Amino acid sequence: MKYSLVDGDTKSLNTPCLVTTMKTGRALARALGKADMFSRTVTDFKDQLNQTITVQLGGTVARLVILGGADDALTPDQFRKVAGVAAAAVTALPVKSAVISLERVRVKGMRTDAKLKTLMHACSQAAYRYHKHKSGNKQDTQLGTVRLHVNAKSGLSQTLRYGNALDQGLKLAKDLGNEPPNVCNPTYLLKEARKLGRNTNVKVSSLSEKRMAELGMGAFLAVSKGSATPGYMIIIEYRGTQAATRPYALVGKGITFDTGGISLKPPPAMDEMKFDMCGAAAVIGATRAVIDAKLPINLVTVVAAAENMPAGDATRPGDIVTTASGKTVEILNTDAEGRLVLCDALTHVQKQKPKVIIDVATLTGACIVALGSHASAVYANDDDLADDLLSAGQDTGDKAWRMPLWDEYQTALKSNFADFANVGGREAGSVTAACFLSRFIENTSWAHMDVAGSAFHGGARKGSSGRPVPLLFEYLSQQAQQK
Repeated sequence: MKYSLVDGDTKSLNTPCLVTTMKTGRALARALGKADMFSRTVTDFKDQLNQTITVQLGGTVARLVILGGADDALTPDQFRKVAGVAAAAVTALPVKSAVISLERVRVKGMRTDAKLKTLMHACSQAAYRYHKHKSGNKQDTQLGTVRLHVNAKSGLSQTLRYGNALDQGLKLAKDLGNEPPNVCNPTYLLKEARKLGRNTNVKVSSLSEKRMAELGMGAFLAVSKGSATPGYMIIIEYRGTQAATRPYALVGKGITFDTGGISLKPPPAMDEMKFDMCGAAAVIGATRAVIDAKLPINLVTVVAAAENMPAGDATRPGDIVTTASGKTVEILNTDAEGRLVLCDALTHVQKQKPKVIIDVATLTGACIVALGSHASAVYANDDDLADDLLSAGQDTGDKAWRMPLWDEYQTALKSNFADFANVGGREAGSVTAACFLSRFIENTSWAHMDVAGSAFHGGARKGSSGRPVPLLFEYLSQQAQQK
């Protein structure tokens, strides 16, 4: 999707489709001499939220899509729903371009730039299609360009650039998540990451399994050893400001397929385990958005990419491994593999002395039990960081909820044979997983996001959601503005 701005009177527009409110639509129809046609069409229309109607005007404005209830004062959440309804309506039409005119909708606490970002995000979500592996008619949406109608374009160029950047980051994250596991393996993720290195201010490197062994990454290697496809630690470094400025760090779990290993998962819905790399997809997508937006920050992104497969030499329950930090872990469950690849990635990224680390992972089924699919879980050792992430989620509609990270939960990881175990029993499974990761953070502001419920949809809507790319990009954008 490509976004641009347009100003001036709506009656001077030339577009196959204009999306707007009832009040604006009626005034435009009157100005174009189509008042009677408009009135006849909307006679039985209920001007309420979640309702739409298309009015065929003809002429310079061929169609009007009227959004019900949008002339009323709205809350930010209501406006996000209106934006979603608008995006769904316009992407369903046989038009290649459209104008959306909703700047004047009254939304408490939302300025024009926030409204525009909300609209662009909604259109990007609604227009996304993944038909790469289908033959015949792929039923792509025709919509390729959206112009956002504003009173004045001055001062909104950055908002527009950020919206286009988020569109590309979201698409990349979704594409990576939706690829089948026989295509998207650790080698494929490395290849896709290297494409980002075509930018002059981006460097992409990787650690092979041999190099990881030299660095003592026994936890990572315990996961990948059962697979015929080698694992990689992928490092993307973006320099948007002075080299001496400490970077922000994103770390993503990239288990491109998770069988559970020797602790084999049950067969039903195992195909969804291709989505176990959605944390990696999200941090790569957010990095793409940062690069495209040219944010004035430094960013290092680390992806722990591996397959978790059963094999004759796969890790067994009861094995003890030594992590890159020197700490030992008793692996009681090989299906708790995400924290094993992440702990070595967290140790490695701290060599960059980042000011903040945010790791993203489809880590636990317990998180889905706790929060369902509506919110991502946030654990943090820094209240300010947690608040900033929650705020970014609220601003984008990519919502998150803070979970406890209390010392009382740490006792569940006790092991008689190693420094600690990789699981802590059935109770508070998402919490104890976060507690495990916290043991590898040394004097650094850190947050862990468990996106097991939010990163992808199951059932008839099966597919990657792209979350939490909007939250991460909004957080980093806000940090850049504060700087």
